[in-house]
Amino acid sequence: MTETTKSLSIAPFPPELVAPGSAEAPFVVALAAEALPEGSLRRVTFGDLDVLLAHTSNGVVAVDDRCPHMSAPLSLGSLDGCVVACPLHRGRFDLANGEVVGMPTTGGLLPDGTYVPVWTPDGQPPRSDPPGPKSDARRLTRVRRFRYYPLRLHDGRIEIRLPAEVAAEVTAGA
Repeated sequence: MTETTKSLSIAPFPPELVAPGSAEAPFVVALAAEALPEGSLRRVTFGDLDVLLAHTSNGVVAVDDRCPHMSAPLSLGSLDGCVVACPLHRGRFDLANGEVVGMPTTGGLLPDGTYVPVWTPDGQPPRSDPPGPKSDARRLTRVRRFRYYPLRLHDGRIEIRLPAEVAAEVTAGA
């Protein structure tokens, strides 16, 4: 057993945010535990489903590898403790609870529907957002909640529960 495997644990997540269809699905192998050192982000793909495995300071967590703002791959972002930063619009999201830590620079709607304007640097006058289709899209883009996938550690591997239809495709192709 390697040092990485010894220190690896599964992080808790809000049970109400479990991905639909994955709570009772069978586990499938996602990645060797040693391939996910603390502080790392990895994309694993199952059919057309891309999942982010993040080894946070709370343990390993799995969510869709899509920013909840505009779907950029979070696996290309950065991880600080439990907070993942999107590489596209600098939004920051807490993987421990699914909350927005820093709204993306483009602004938009929080999950509860509260509007956050386009980002302006501190000490600068508010940035204008000229009317038009792009402004309308920014104003109406809602930051979604993460969907979490249950995980377990088994025989030195990280295993994941996928939605039943994805798991069926994965096991049929194995």
